[in-house]
Amino acid sequence: MIDMTLLGLLGLLALFVLLALRMPVALSMLGVGFAGTVIANANKFIAVGMEAGQAWARGWTIAYSNLAGETFEAASNFNLLVIPMFVLMGNLAGVSGMSNDLFAAAYRWMGHMRGGLASATIAACAGFAALSGSSLASAVTMGRVALPEMKRYNYADSLATGSVAAGGTLGFLIPPSGGMIIYAVLTEQSIGRLFMAGVFPGIILTLLFIGAIYLVVARKPESGPRGAVSSRAERLAAGWRAAPILSVVLITIGGMYTGFFTPVEASSVGAFLTFLVALWRRRLDPAALRAVILQTMNATATVFLIIIGAFVFIPFMSITEVPAQLVTLLTSLPIGDLGVLLVIILAYMFLGMFLESMAMLVLTIPVVIPIAIGLDWDLIWFGIIVVIVLEMGMISPPVGINVFIVKSIAPDVPMGQIFRGIWPFWFAMAAMLGLLILFPQIALFLPRAIVGG
Repeated sequence: MIDMTLLGLLGLLALFVLLALRMPVALSMLGVGFAGTVIANANKFIAVGMEAGQAWARGWTIAYSNLAGETFEAASNFNLLVIPMFVLMGNLAGVSGMSNDLFAAAYRWMGHMRGGLASATIAACAGFAALSGSSLASAVTMGRVALPEMKRYNYADSLATGSVAAGGTLGFLIPPSGGMIIYAVLTEQSIGRLFMAGVFPGIILTLLFIGAIYLVVARKPESGPRGAVSSRAERLAAGWRAAPILSVVLITIGGMYTGFFTPVEASSVGAFLTFLVALWRRRLDPAALRAVILQTMNATATVFLIIIGAFVFIPFMSITEVPAQLVTLLTSLPIGDLGVLLVIILAYMFLGMFLESMAMLVLTIPVVIPIAIGLDWDLIWFGIIVVIVLEMGMISPPVGINVFIVKSIAPDVPMGQIFRGIWPFWFAMAAMLGLLILFPQIALFLPRAIVGG
């Protein structure tokens, strides 16, 4: 016999050990969830007087049934079609040259200001995030375009790399966000409402990032020299070239907001329109098309495997009742709802120093969502809070994934310089968290407007 709470804690410990050994997060959750389900159910049957051999056989049967059932449920979930469609849309946007056009337009309109190239990078990252839904894709794509330009104009390495690393994180917040999709599936929330909840915070955070750049260059003007002044004709021409990407974003996001599209339909329409743009620009030769398809399949398979792992791990945690006991513990502390929220945020910040954002999301949802429900928090609003804290983890030392992405693009820039450059943006994210806590309507206005209150 083994205490269920102890079993749950041992399961979490085993999971973190596997992750420390560089075991893929999906396979770690599958293994721990499956083994834990076997042990937990065998333990329960032994407790009611069943023979040990029969109890273990029943435990194995239940675990196999759970593995098959959860795998089928994840693979056949209609709402998850948004993942391959939005991934395909982002890959097509990259191969069609939309990302270059987006940066060129932002550069023409903002490049003449101090720090203008860094601000243009943030704006371009925000625009590309609305197509790709991926922070890594945004950082890689815009970094390859923007970093050489900022180097040409003698931008400080810290500001140049920091703006790319931070701008890339917007792909995790601005819809269609892959993180929001997984959060919605695991918490049974509406994907469309979560997407709408991310619109205003995404815009405000983009402006806060630009404000952070302004403060940096106000303090050290030499870190962000002015770029060339573009004529009115050059600005209009660049804007015209960027019109296709803006049109696709407006059609997909606007269609969801008006109710004309469901999220699944919007993802399909967006992918199809981006495909037409790539064809029109004659960028889809057989080699490019093959690369796009393989990249989409690889990313989709990775995400689906993570979801399947989470679907197997979460029931195991429920059996052990560790989340329920944590809810009881935190709600009994004399720190109030705000204190509990700050504890959760600080825990996420700490975990973000060591874990990748998607892994952290699927690992913590079984624990934090019961707390949010117990305190009667709006799960849409709480989802935006979680996503922003996960964004902070993407640029936090020592394992900020976006920092390492930027390092791969700019190998001559020391890691210390890159990490030094992310702090103004990290504090901008902290300011965004404060705004959301003080004014929840920033996130809740659009979702409630969709359903009429």
